[in-house]
Amino acid sequence: MTASPPPLALSDTELAHLRRCVALAAQALDAGDEPFGSVLVGADGTVLAEDRNRIAGGDSTRHPEFELARWAAANMAPEARAAATVFTSGEHCAMCAAAHGWVGLGRIVYACSSAQLAGWLADLGVPPLPVSTLPINAVAPGVIVVGPVPEFEDAIHALHIRRHRPS
Repeated sequence: MTASPPPLALSDTELAHLRRCVALAAQALDAGDEPFGSVLVGADGTVLAEDRNRIAGGDSTRHPEFELARWAAANMAPEARAAATVFTSGEHCAMCAAAHGWVGLGRIVYACSSAQLAGWLADLGVPPLPVSTLPINAVAPGVIVVGPVPEFEDAIHALHIRRHRPS
């Protein structure tokens, strides 16, 4: 028998940022897009930028994590980027993890993992994704990663069910 991982010790503020990510994911879904949302928070706790998935227009690179990395590169000094945290509804894909690493952003806190998403999509009969599902640290080994956060699993799973099994 394996031991359960210790519970995550996230502050109420950090949990609020993840709730905002889930709300942005719902906005993406309401706009006809895949349900993902992310928030970039500075070292002092200030929300600097946020975005939702925007791939429905045909550009599959329009992930919110990628957009926030580009925003950070254009608007933040390297030291500020390194001290920032990206909160996100789903674990970064390989493309977004690479962008995060290249730009030098700090910690990532995600609500649900890529492994969870892959399992949900398989259960829903969705074809496999066009790129490998890798953990963030397989792509950006120096990034501090926190997640998944179990209390968000049901809400995010429901968004993916709604996306792939519309009523």
